[in-house]
Amino acid sequence: MAEHISPTKSHGLVEVLDRVLDKGLVIAGDIKINLANVELLTIQVRLLVCSIDKAEQIGLNWWRYDPRLTGVVASPYATAGDSLESRLARIERRLDALAPSTPPHPPRTGAEPSPPE
Repeated sequence: MAEHISPTKSHGLVEVLDRVLDKGLVIAGDIKINLANVELLTIQVRLLVCSIDKAEQIGLNWWRYDPRLTGVVASPYATAGDSLESRLARIERRLDALAPSTPPHPPRTGAEPSPPE
């Protein structure tokens, strides 16, 4: 009899796990520790359990761009074939366009007379 119970339990567990991974499961909760009506600690827990396909379907794909998982450091400003030198040159051109065309005045001290206006 034990042989018949064990396979159905594992089959049921597989079905439940398959359904959870297919549809997703969200667990949310807050833990608050108070002492004499003074809040000492609050922990907010949000947990999502789903398959990779379901996660990508709902817009969660952080593992594709995480440098610790991919080994590639991705910059949000880099484009395909963009080298460090070309990015630096582009930044310098933007800074030159923003910089004033006249050189700045040296800082004044209290001993020097102010220029006439």
